[in-house]
Amino acid sequence: MSSPQTGPVVTATDPSVARGERRVAVITNTFRPEPIRAVTQFIHGVSARHITCVLPEPDGRAMSAELAAAGLRTDLIDEPGTNGCELVVVFGGDGTILRAVEWALGVDLPVLGVNLGHVGFLAEAESSQIAQVVEAVSNRSYAVETRLVAGVRVLTARGGERWRSFAVNEASLEKASRQRMLEAVVAVDEQPLSRWACDGVLISTPTGSTAYAFSAGGPVTWPGVEAMLIVPLSAHALFNRPVVVPADSTVTVEVLDAPTNNAVVWLDGRRSYDLDPGDVLEVTRDHHRLKLARIAPDDFTGRLVRKFGLSVEGWRGAAERHRA
Repeated sequence: MSSPQTGPVVTATDPSVARGERRVAVITNTFRPEPIRAVTQFIHGVSARHITCVLPEPDGRAMSAELAAAGLRTDLIDEPGTNGCELVVVFGGDGTILRAVEWALGVDLPVLGVNLGHVGFLAEAESSQIAQVVEAVSNRSYAVETRLVAGVRVLTARGGERWRSFAVNEASLEKASRQRMLEAVVAVDEQPLSRWACDGVLISTPTGSTAYAFSAGGPVTWPGVEAMLIVPLSAHALFNRPVVVPADSTVTVEVLDAPTNNAVVWLDGRRSYDLDPGDVLEVTRDHHRLKLARIAPDDFTGRLVRKFGLSVEGWRGAAERHRA
């Protein structure tokens, strides 16, 4: 799937749109039997409600035998467009959802994740809720939540652009050589913040605050907070704490110009680019917004408690409200 690019959600020449046919994109991890079973169940449910499911060509090929055996008809995603799809439904863990987002962002479609992985913070439903997902998609009874996406560029020391992309979770600038520290200077809105000798520096969105940034000691940030997190990785410095900055800030990390000071930036753990000494990583607010479909009221606190298994015994709020 391609990186985000500006493009319409529906084209006037799409024959399926002219017929008034409803279409939903479906993406999954076809290397495991559980996602294939879940997708087949979902396609069967929405097909009975006259909704056509559209799959990426590799997924469609991998599932062709199962779909044919179930007597299910699907279509293939047209890479430059959307085939008139109104939604992307993803079956898998956060990695599969991030793969789907790479396409969905560029065509401005909301993503509804069904968790078949472990924690699954980006997912809206669990594998036991496929029937509910079918109903929500069929009735369009879902809300769409938008979230911050980070725009990422690699610049030369003179400001020339070498590479650009985006990050839903985080941009992780890391040392390229295991035996050496990365020497870098972090600045916010062209004002230097700190120089670190470190394993790397993370710049995370609120969505990514429960991912790599959390493991690195960063704070959990509610999705509605418009901010970016700067999290140093094993920094040898007195000041080595995470920092939260406004979402409209420009965060830069300059890789100091020393012969062996090479670095690599990873975006969402999926895309990478090598930086030379003297290069600068720049992270800003991207013009794309991540759209997540929700089939239940937004409850990030409850999601946090469930996913991390947090202890809440002794909370008397419900009893107090009952007495009131």
